Amino acid sequence: MTRIEWEEGGQQRSALWRSESGWPAPKKVVLADDTMAADTAYRLALDGTALLWRGDFQNARQLVQALARRIDHKGARAKRGKTGAKAGKAAPTPTEGFHRHRLAQLQRARTLAMLLIPFDADYTIPLRRAPDVRDACGEAWGPGSEASVASLRELLGLIGAHEWRRKGVHIAALDDRIHPWYGVFSPVRGEYVDLVAQAPLPPHAKLAFDIGAGTGVLGAVLARRGLQRVVATDMDERALGCARDNLARLGLLEQVEIVQADLFPEGQADLVVCNPPWLPGKPSSAIEYAIYDPDSRMLRGFLGGLKAHLAPQGEGWLIVSDLAEHLGLRTREQLLKWIADAGLHLAGRHDVQPTHGKAQDADDPLHAARSREVTSLWRLRVELQ
Repeated sequence: MTRIEWEEGGQQRSALWRSESGWPAPKKVVLADDTMAADTAYRLALDGTALLWRGDFQNARQLVQALARRIDHKGARAKRGKTGAKAGKAAPTPTEGFHRHRLAQLQRARTLAMLLIPFDADYTIPLRRAPDVRDACGEAWGPGSEASVASLRELLGLIGAHEWRRKGVHIAALDDRIHPWYGVFSPVRGEYVDLVAQAPLPPHAKLAFDIGAGTGVLGAVLARRGLQRVVATDMDERALGCARDNLARLGLLEQVEIVQADLFPEGQADLVVCNPPWLPGKPSSAIEYAIYDPDSRMLRGFLGGLKAHLAPQGEGWLIVSDLAEHLGLRTREQLLKWIADAGLHLAGRHDVQPTHGKAQDADDPLHAARSREVTSLWRLRVELQ
């Protein structure tokens, strides 16, 4: 844990620095309050100067919104300028567009993260009209020990995650709710869960492995489908705790075992299910590890190790979107080669088109790729010799 330092009242002060994104503590810090104009705050944030807030908490929230409007306005103006100046030039490829979009997102996040909020040791915020965020912070960060500082943007994420955890997400395949923890990807895209709930099970399947348990939703679906025993694995401590909590809520802990493991547990199973991150790429924060798979490590590791962990007549279910293919990040031929090189063959595939909002949003920068996206469950078996 690092510390952040600043000068206040003629004295040098410091506090614990918290950043889920792993960003270093800002070197330049100035105090800010309700008297600071949004344009001034925007210029300082762009320059990499952090603003430690000492004013009204609700005004800080409004300032973040004002900063976001300025960032978005600047981006829209730059896009119009490029369109006019480069009318005769070829449009960017889907891959170039994707990387530009990610870079813009990262720059936007870094700028908005420059507005900082102080916390007392018990996570009380010592600002006017500040909400009680002690439960939300405790869930994400654990017990408090000393004063700390974090970005307001990160705090708003904690508050949102606390509400997701409290209310839960309804899963049609379970006719029940899953309660995601902070930092654990929420199963809001229900199409992949439905694929696991509807695909035909291998004959006489009794034991299943769920590789990358996350919230535990797929392990719960497999248990509800009648698998006598499910072993769900994950490496992340939060995911392990989240999965145990959800399975306990659903009364399935005796049926589903949670194991900390890098991909596979020991032994073989009749069914091995994996829903890896769908895009090859480098995550920029902890939660992005559910979206981006560096060098396709998890995907290739699953395919490469599946044969050794499948019982005779068993099946491996790979749940993956083809968005990476539409963005030029991976080809279908490459995926098929990895499957063949692993000694596997395709026994069947079940496809579904996503119904989430971005798939229908023509203003989304990646709309051309998202509108053609298909989510698939690939049923894989060991190639017969």
